Amino acid sequence: MDFKTFNFHPQVGKGIIAAGYKTPTPIQAQAMPSVLAGQDVMGLAQTGTGKTAAFVLPILHRLKRGPRSHVRALVVAPTRELAEQIHQAIGELGRFTGLRSLTIYGGVNIRSQIAGLKRGADIVVACPGRLLDHIGQGTIDLSAVEALVLDEADQMFDMGFFPDIRRILKHVPAQRQTLLFSATMPDAIRRLSREVLADPVTVQVGNTAPAETVNHALYPVAQHQKTAMLLELLANVQTHSVLVFTRTKHRAKRLGGQLDRAGFRATSLQGNLSQSRRQAALSGFRDGKYKVLVATDIAARGIDVSQVSHVINYDIPDTAEAYVHRIGRTGRASRKGEAFTLVTGADKIMIRSIEKVLKTPLERRTVEGFDYESPAVSPSGENSRGNNSRRSPRGVRPPRSSAGRGRGPKRPRRPVGSSRGQEETAKGRISER
Repeated sequence: MDFKTFNFHPQVGKGIIAAGYKTPTPIQAQAMPSVLAGQDVMGLAQTGTGKTAAFVLPILHRLKRGPRSHVRALVVAPTRELAEQIHQAIGELGRFTGLRSLTIYGGVNIRSQIAGLKRGADIVVACPGRLLDHIGQGTIDLSAVEALVLDEADQMFDMGFFPDIRRILKHVPAQRQTLLFSATMPDAIRRLSREVLADPVTVQVGNTAPAETVNHALYPVAQHQKTAMLLELLANVQTHSVLVFTRTKHRAKRLGGQLDRAGFRATSLQGNLSQSRRQAALSGFRDGKYKVLVATDIAARGIDVSQVSHVINYDIPDTAEAYVHRIGRTGRASRKGEAFTLVTGADKIMIRSIEKVLKTPLERRTVEGFDYESPAVSPSGENSRGNNSRRSPRGVRPPRSSAGRGRGPKRPRRPVGSSRGQEETAKGRISER
């Protein structure tokens, strides 16, 4: 099967060719016929499987017929990054159609968005909060919407957006096509689907487990030793591009700074950043300027970087579904990926939940030469033995250059746990603060 099978409008077909699309992914092949037929669809597939094109291409095809410069398609997404990613896909695939797409989200000046709406947009990609601001101010008219897409519905539920979604639904026509896409299907999503979808076609590709191209490992460690363990792994594991997940935005910011000061090309992506800085961090990670990106689940939704070699969970996620989402950012496009999770004794219940989803026990690993007996550091800097221990972690020598940062000294890489993994490369320890 190729994209010619779907008989898209010629200008949409030109965009497909220009984008280099050749063979539809499973979610595209199974969902697009129903979307093209005007049916409501509930699509379930792992992240990175091509869900965006599965709804963008049929919508572009549909909008080539009918009036222009009215908002006829509305895509609702949970984060700014995902909204921009969808907007870029629309621009790439619809470059020859003349259709106009506009993003609406918070963190940027609303006046430029109002001006864009006045000029006319065929497709709006929006985050719920800012969209409701426009509805409240009367600066957007959704009365002509023919197609509504709720993307990453499970994440919108996790972020508490369902009340906003229900408010938005009151402003779009009852007679419309609705598409709901999600990576997982908790009970809340099933209930929402019954509310917003009319006799939907359900398309499910694969299951909720991460791709088979991903290897998983747990690294048991005390809470106060997590940063030292992370530095150990980054220094001694052959990595290409690493995505590190934390539970809070404050920890993401702090950890990104620690890694940067340690000599790694690292940055963070979290909600307190301005949109320009968020985009700079994401673009730098995608382009290779940064080797390590530290992010929260919310900020990372919408990251589409096919070259991620490792996902490291600094904090274990709150649900097994969230673990699936995180891990789905490596092992993409048939590449091999690694997923490491730093775990403490308090994580036993969540580990069992994840293993239940994966249907297999996760390997536990220890690192030779790592000082698992190091005491925690008190706020005054004294450890439980009364010694000051604010030093760099055992077994870690950050990369250095003549400027003190950048590429490290030329030395052979070796896997953690190898016979030489216990060799010290620096003295002391950095403890959690």
